[in-house]
Amino acid sequence: MTDSSFVDTRSAAETLRQLHFHDDGATPNSHLPVLRYHLQPRPGTDAAAAFEALFNANHWTPLWRAGIFDYHHYHSVAHEALAVVRGQARVTLGGQSGQTLSIGLGDVLVLPAGTGHRCVESSRDFLVVGAYPRGQEDYDIQRPGSASHADAKARIAGVALPQADPVAGEDGPLMSAWAASGELRGE
Repeated sequence: MTDSSFVDTRSAAETLRQLHFHDDGATPNSHLPVLRYHLQPRPGTDAAAAFEALFNANHWTPLWRAGIFDYHHYHSVAHEALAVVRGQARVTLGGQSGQTLSIGLGDVLVLPAGTGHRCVESSRDFLVVGAYPRGQEDYDIQRPGSASHADAKARIAGVALPQADPVAGEDGPLMSAWAASGELRGE
């Protein structure tokens, strides 16, 4: 991946972290790992537009610019990529007993369907670009602990893998990390 909007896109894969969360009885989460990248937008670059272009080039549709909800939620019919384009926040991933992370400009979280997330606190200027794999643009919003936990798990199991990693493309780390978790590539 080469994109002049970022300082060194080759290092994105080098900064990759994988986080694992399991079904806690309320939040389904996923057997697929959450991926956390860091990319540094070039000074003077419109970071939101740069991430939207990067996601779009990698077959992920950027659908919104906003913050992250302050309540635990997950998506049962779509994977999600979140790129921080301004400000900073603390977010909890994995549900009530998950892990709280500090995120800021250039951080990208790739959440497999079912992964719980919420914003604990954020700076006033916090802004995120949210994107979804092509064909998964009609994402839903589910709250943990609902009576439909079993139904949500069934929907999550049917969500296809994306055609490409939203940051690094068709040969990006997501493809091997998620394939190593026993999934087949979606069509």
